[in-house]
Amino acid sequence: MVKRRRLETPSNDDLTRIEEQFRRETLGRPSIGPGIAPIAQVAAETAALSAAGDADARAARARDQVDAERLRQAEEQGLLIVELPLDQIDEGAMIRDRMVMSEDEMQELRLSIAANGLRLPIEVFALGTPEGRKAGYGLLSGYRRLHAVRALRELTRDAKYDRIRALIRPKAEADAAFVAMVEENEVREELSHFERGRIAVIAANQGAFANVEDAVNRLFATGSKAKRSKVRSFALIFEELGDMLRFPEALTEKRGLRLSAALREGAESRLRKALSAGSPGDAEEEWLLLEPVLAQVEGAPRSPARGGRPRTKAPVQYGWIDDLTIRTTSGITIRRARDGNAHVLRLEGAPINSDLMDMLMTEIQALLEK
Repeated sequence: MVKRRRLETPSNDDLTRIEEQFRRETLGRPSIGPGIAPIAQVAAETAALSAAGDADARAARARDQVDAERLRQAEEQGLLIVELPLDQIDEGAMIRDRMVMSEDEMQELRLSIAANGLRLPIEVFALGTPEGRKAGYGLLSGYRRLHAVRALRELTRDAKYDRIRALIRPKAEADAAFVAMVEENEVREELSHFERGRIAVIAANQGAFANVEDAVNRLFATGSKAKRSKVRSFALIFEELGDMLRFPEALTEKRGLRLSAALREGAESRLRKALSAGSPGDAEEEWLLLEPVLAQVEGAPRSPARGGRPRTKAPVQYGWIDDLTIRTTSGITIRRARDGNAHVLRLEGAPINSDLMDMLMTEIQALLEK
């Protein structure tokens, strides 16, 4: 039978000795201060680490907030490049100033994009998204680049051409949008004289500017006074003959100024009649139709009192101007033309608005259904 050890209650001396031994052991640990229990020291160390972690987390959150604010500002200012689906971009949201694109230059652009990618993003602005409309962005600049990427998608069927790099510019008023478009094209590839005059008239007719004069002054504000004067001359050509000229972009500066001078002398009806008498196949043939009328106008005697100042337009005629044109006393000009097998009526003038066009459509419908 095993003999059990008898337990004895420790004396006061034993308790004192045990306590001194414990203190010696704990004081020997460098991470624990004198008189601090181990559990308290562990809690203190944990609290210190937690405080340091909270500070790091707060600093990280602050950095994230600053980065998010910078990203938001860059997006609002149109400085953020994104990739947009081609099908969401409407190049017809604005009337373009560029009328023709050289096929050789377009081929060169397509080859460059295929080899090196799109180096320069296009510029777009956000559109409203009415029901049934897919396009979410209107094209501001980059018309040629957009067409080149679309052509590559059709040619290669490569998914990488389904999207295009773009800068989403802030929504601007119509006048600022027209100015931005013209400036971009003037820098990258100078517009023709006729294209400048044309976009000035269109921008004014769309209400972006008070009138053509205002449009020219603001669209070409950085140009010289002489340049703006030429733009106004070609704007007059577009207003009076734009619907009949087949090769207007080929007009040189000299020919355009002669033509605008004849229009200011009241030769509109004679020039329109001359254009309607032939079917030119190129710009030279078209100019040959106009040349006799211009020679006749330029050969007429001039009043010495007029000196070298710009010629003013002759008094406005009303009624039938020629076989294809009527001008009403309310300021509306109606022109008839052919487009293949279709007959076209072109209505111009300040009184034209949506309500009037709705009434005219209703009247035409009633007339045709009789």
